[in-house]
Amino acid sequence: MKSELTGRKTTLQKATALGMLVTMGIVFGDIGTSPLYVMKAITGVNPDFDPEYIIGAVSCVIWTLTVQTTLKYVLIALRADNKGEGGILALFSLLKASPRKWLYLVAAIGAAALVADGVITPAVTVTSALEGLRGVWPQVPVIGPVCAIIICIFAMQQAGTGKIGRFFGPFMLAWFLMLGILGLCSIHEFPAIFKALNPWYAVRLLVSYPGWFFVLGAVFLCTTGAEALYSDLGHCGRMNISFSWIFVKAMLILNYLGQGAWIISAGPGGVEGLNPFYAIMPGWFTLFGVVMSTGAAIIASQALLSGSFTIFSEAIHLDFWPRMKIHYPSGEKGQLYIPAVNWALLVGCLITVLLFRDSSRMEAAYGLAITITMLMTTTLLTFWLHSRGANAFVCGAFMLFFTVVEGAFFVANLFKFVHGGWYTILMAGLVGFVMIVWRNATRRRDTYIEYRSFEDYAGIIADIKADSEIPKFASNIVYFSRSADKCELESKLLYSIVNKFPKRADHYWIIHLEHLDEPDTLEYNVDVLVPETIYFVTMRIGFRVEPKVSVYLRQIIEDLVDQDLVTLTSSYPSLERRGIPGDFRFIVLHRIFSPTSNCGNGARRLMNLHEFLRRYELSDTSAMGLDTSVVSVETVPLIINTTTGRRIARVSNVLDEDKEKSCEKIRK
Repeated sequence: MKSELTGRKTTLQKATALGMLVTMGIVFGDIGTSPLYVMKAITGVNPDFDPEYIIGAVSCVIWTLTVQTTLKYVLIALRADNKGEGGILALFSLLKASPRKWLYLVAAIGAAALVADGVITPAVTVTSALEGLRGVWPQVPVIGPVCAIIICIFAMQQAGTGKIGRFFGPFMLAWFLMLGILGLCSIHEFPAIFKALNPWYAVRLLVSYPGWFFVLGAVFLCTTGAEALYSDLGHCGRMNISFSWIFVKAMLILNYLGQGAWIISAGPGGVEGLNPFYAIMPGWFTLFGVVMSTGAAIIASQALLSGSFTIFSEAIHLDFWPRMKIHYPSGEKGQLYIPAVNWALLVGCLITVLLFRDSSRMEAAYGLAITITMLMTTTLLTFWLHSRGANAFVCGAFMLFFTVVEGAFFVANLFKFVHGGWYTILMAGLVGFVMIVWRNATRRRDTYIEYRSFEDYAGIIADIKADSEIPKFASNIVYFSRSADKCELESKLLYSIVNKFPKRADHYWIIHLEHLDEPDTLEYNVDVLVPETIYFVTMRIGFRVEPKVSVYLRQIIEDLVDQDLVTLTSSYPSLERRGIPGDFRFIVLHRIFSPTSNCGNGARRLMNLHEFLRRYELSDTSAMGLDTSVVSVETVPLIINTTTGRRIARVSNVLDEDKEKSCEKIRK
């Protein structure tokens, strides 16, 4: 296992031809399909355009790809990896030890906005692709086929995409070559379009055009997939992404130049009602172009879905989200599937298609959420640069430059709010609200869990084991402890053994689960607290490893038996004579916020929201892979006392003379 992981790590650290081919299929689907709608959106902003407007707009596209995607993400963000993993939550993991505790808000807002972008991306890309059929059959219905394709995309997730993914790379290579060739063949219609390579034309457009903010809102669509470059770092590696981006960017720029040249040559009257992406294709090629566009849209959607699964997996690991069932369809890196997320995103995508019904209207909703993610990533990257030793001037310059650039895009996209931007902000707000509530509530709950010295209870538990007057609960009792320190255990755990219902057993197993940032770690350590009686087991589990605690505990006990550290044979005489092993019973403590808590209204509302969300959380039994037939769940109160409560007062027992005489007669 170790050599396999080392080999994979080495592969990701260097660029290879095969690695770059796979990278094109996994990483660049979203940004690679942007030519489907960017130039159409730009002409939609100013239908009465002139050549200077188009040259300036294409220049904005080229330099947005250069500054935003190349400089920020490829050259800087890809270096901020958490043990090979990328993305905004992986970046936050690198800053968990920062004294700036408010950074979790930045991470939650950015992750929530990225999820909202993942809902609308499949809808807009698939719809834009199929709308190309109208160039062949003007009256062809699009909404039905779009919904059917989206349903198929989501349905195939449960089988895993390992085998299908092998075809993504070659397909996307053909797609990018098609983009470059089509663009190159159209540049001759207006060779002066090459002026767009000069950033001066972009600056001049933004300064002189009154509706510059609408232009920026359309231009920003060209870089919406930049965040995916960083999120997919763990799938492909920095070098593969960096080198393949050189080719991808060149093909994208050629296509944008070609579309710009065709638009100028056709003029305002010739562009109306047409998508420049399909207009630059020869008539005989259009149907094939639609097929290729649909395939690229499916791959882009697949990349966004894989990224969404990764985001929620990391969110669960970082206590930003309630636990959910996670499946691992294959052993390949990055292969995971979360059913609840998959079907929720499917519903969101179908609502998007049915609500907006046209790619032009979807474009109005697209981009606002992802600008928020980019601003949050900029904030976290600034603190990461500072943690890596960059001086305050460099960090400040980085923060200022990209905040200004992305702030301009954010302001430009704000004008889309009433035209559909509200939709993605609503989704991002819902997801972000859950993340912030869950994180805050989980942290607050943890601070009010009481711990006691185990040394004070070791003798008591040993005496309970020897007390034949107490009925035996099980041969082996297994508890789960939040404490990583074997010398301190939760008071409720000790109360369960000693006070609540004294539980006599031959062996007591205390298990502490330590979830790690490493993806594939699976190891354990055992401390014998009382020989042949109490054992403290620490399981260290990577975030991509399925926590099958029952299986792992059995393996650990087999090791201990081989080392003569424990005797597993039942102590019942009838079973002991036949060498039958003792039974196991798992005790799971379920802490519920107690209404008797003395805390402020804010804390009470937070705890009640947390209890509501826990109803939809994966149970402890399922999350740890326990056999439900041998699990007992004990509900214990979580009492939070942050304010001084009232104490009941005793009243005087002095009675008046007549009542005293009456009572005296009754007593006699």
